[in-house]
Amino acid sequence: MELTRSVVESKSAEYRAREPLYPVEQEGIDIFPEMFRTGSYGWRDAEWVVRWYYRRFLGEVPHEERQRIEDQFATNEFETVRAVIDDAVSAAEDTAAIERLTDLAGVDVPVASAFLQFVDPETAIVIGEREWTVLEEADELSAPYPNPPSVREYERYLDTCRELAERLDCDCWTLYMALWRLWKS
Repeated sequence: MELTRSVVESKSAEYRAREPLYPVEQEGIDIFPEMFRTGSYGWRDAEWVVRWYYRRFLGEVPHEERQRIEDQFATNEFETVRAVIDDAVSAAEDTAAIERLTDLAGVDVPVASAFLQFVDPETAIVIGEREWTVLEEADELSAPYPNPPSVREYERYLDTCRELAERLDCDCWTLYMALWRLWKS
């Protein structure tokens, strides 16, 4: 499979038309970047990102596993969450942002990448086995999904996605939607 601009355009349009979470995701994409940059968010906004990471699979992640992680995140003090997100937003490097976010209970590299996506959907993209697998099958990545991915592996994935987005003249949010639908194909 070759990833082309027309494939990304058609698959991202398919995502917008068919994915049941798209309306609330798009709302998050529209409002969270500003909220996270200015600090004008509440506990539920940060919690939403953690919940979204697992709930986007629409039940494929066992309830007990998802609930355990959400409960872990709930043990963080809000002021700690705010300080960590502020540090991630102002980090000069993506690696530093991911490392700082993983200081929170319930946040591993994939969940941290979800925060980055909602901080800057133009240039950041969430990591997961689905998205990685599509890129591997398209010969954009050369190794299978590392479960769980390290910060370094996320950085390699993010660099690949950014290069691909630039080549295909799209933002990372559009690329994410296309990769998600391509996995389902």
